[in-house]
Amino acid sequence: MTVPLQITFKDIDRSPALEARIREKAEALSRFEARILRCHVIIEAPHRHHHKGKLYRARIEIAVPRGDIVINRESPENHAHEDPYVAVRDAFDAAVRKLEDHARRLDDAVKHHEEALVHGQVVRFVADADYGFIATDDGREVYFHRNSVAGNGFARLRVGDDVRLAVAEGRDGPQASLVRPAGRGG
Repeated sequence: MTVPLQITFKDIDRSPALEARIREKAEALSRFEARILRCHVIIEAPHRHHHKGKLYRARIEIAVPRGDIVINRESPENHAHEDPYVAVRDAFDAAVRKLEDHARRLDDAVKHHEEALVHGQVVRFVADADYGFIATDDGREVYFHRNSVAGNGFARLRVGDDVRLAVAEGRDGPQASLVRPAGRGG
């Protein structure tokens, strides 16, 4: 998945090499959280004067479902941040840790509500789209989007697959907020 990315350079000349490194690091974030809505990276060279040179600051703002993650890497004592690549690396390392924590919290929240999951069966997908429909045991047809499928499992689902799902009432009818293939922990 391509992470929607915006890169801003403040008080520093735009560097194609640094921008490429940021894009690479941002793309790797999708390994830790598949539902990143957007990512904004700001690289800044503050105007403050230091005896050993400028210390770069890297700020990362990541929008994910149920919260935003903000990393602000500025360490006045860390002279390794005189190199903008090191500031970027440290900021992305912190972002990975926060994304992992966020995913764990969401997984714990889902585990506490597993009893609310209902059984259903995938009945159809919409061609060239990222959604489909599930028939529940109580006769409802429930819309689901690829982002609601646990563990990036949308591409592995097939018509006829048994699933467990959490159903919420949406504006246009019932929709799945979570879909888990029944054969894998569902």
